Amino acid sequence: MTIQEIKNRFGIIGSSASLDRAIDIAKQVAPTDLTVLITGESGTGKEVFPQIIHALSARKHGQYIAVNCGAIPEGTIDSELFGHEKGSFTSAHEARKGYFEVANGGTIFLDEIAEMPMATQARLLRVLETGEFIKVGSSKVLKTDARIVAATNVNVQQAIEKGKFREDLYYRLNTVPITVPPLRERKPDIFLLFRKFASDFSAKYRMPTIKLDAEAEQLLTNYYFQGNVRQLKNITEQISVIEKQRDITADILLTYLPQQQISNLPMVVGNATQTTDFNERDLLYKVLFDMKKDLNDLKKVVADLTGNDNIVNQEFMPEKVAVMKKEVGTKEAPIQLEYNTPAALVKKVKEKIPVKEASEEVLSLPKMEQTMIIRALKKHKGKRKRAAKELGIAERTLYRKMIDYNISEPTFFDQSAANKKEKK
Repeated sequence: MTIQEIKNRFGIIGSSASLDRAIDIAKQVAPTDLTVLITGESGTGKEVFPQIIHALSARKHGQYIAVNCGAIPEGTIDSELFGHEKGSFTSAHEARKGYFEVANGGTIFLDEIAEMPMATQARLLRVLETGEFIKVGSSKVLKTDARIVAATNVNVQQAIEKGKFREDLYYRLNTVPITVPPLRERKPDIFLLFRKFASDFSAKYRMPTIKLDAEAEQLLTNYYFQGNVRQLKNITEQISVIEKQRDITADILLTYLPQQQISNLPMVVGNATQTTDFNERDLLYKVLFDMKKDLNDLKKVVADLTGNDNIVNQEFMPEKVAVMKKEVGTKEAPIQLEYNTPAALVKKVKEKIPVKEASEEVLSLPKMEQTMIIRALKKHKGKRKRAAKELGIAERTLYRKMIDYNISEPTFFDQSAANKKEKK
């Protein structure tokens, strides 16, 4: 069976090289009994590949069972996979066969394998190595000849480092890896999928098929689909049902695309009244913007000291910092333009401002972040809620950072008022 015949049989749409490669690997490994691990982002269609492997194998007449490991509670997953004996736990009113026993001679697909509890992973490892398992509440060893195909949308290597997945189980599962590409890496396939979904929903809801103009097609092709094929299908269904106009323009399409995914650039949060819990990255952005403001203030200080007002509008370049100086020895010396290195400029500023010469501030992001927090707390006399509002972060985030930087609250209240009260 050719790759195109497999696509037609299983309803796979697309012609990208990475997709054809994944299908070709599934086709080659199907006649064997090797364990396969399918990886890829959520919504890419990983569930189709175990069906291909099962249908093209000698086990095609046996049972095919798909199990979502993330949807089964931790307390019952062992019973679901391996079965249980009557009376083995409170609700075990009768004996029950597990999926491995039912799928004997067939294929079992373990979706979201990384969500499986560690204890169950150990039992699954034994099945992979020896084909043996024990029912819950039993001491009898049973055998199974089920072929295992697993899939996950998480980075398994990171899960291993965090202690959430067994390394030995990973190498047993990863005998043959298949990577399903995300939709954004299959740009030529996006419009083909859209037309297929639009046609399907037109027949389902008995409506005329929606069509995209050239600008809307370009917008759809360049969109970053975080949810991959599943997200594209949902968007197509929404437009098919809601829009009365069948010719879809870019402006109409834009209303159905989540705005936060159109651009990958970081956003500057300007509304401090929002209750969203911003993370450390957002606070660092604020620190960087304040650094820019401090740099502009430094330019003004240098301009005041040197008598050159134009320096405020100049870029702060490493090798071309314009400094005006007067010739020594005359009362009305002509002003000359001199280019100094940053070191020379700093030296001149220090000569004019001896107070700043005593201490040199360490320009590190944690230090600046700590300084900003202290200033905000002093400004609002230790009131965390107001300080967090000004910083643009949640109050609990501010409290956690105060602990990290060993910032105590009592030092930020108005000490002058307390001193006056003591004198009285």
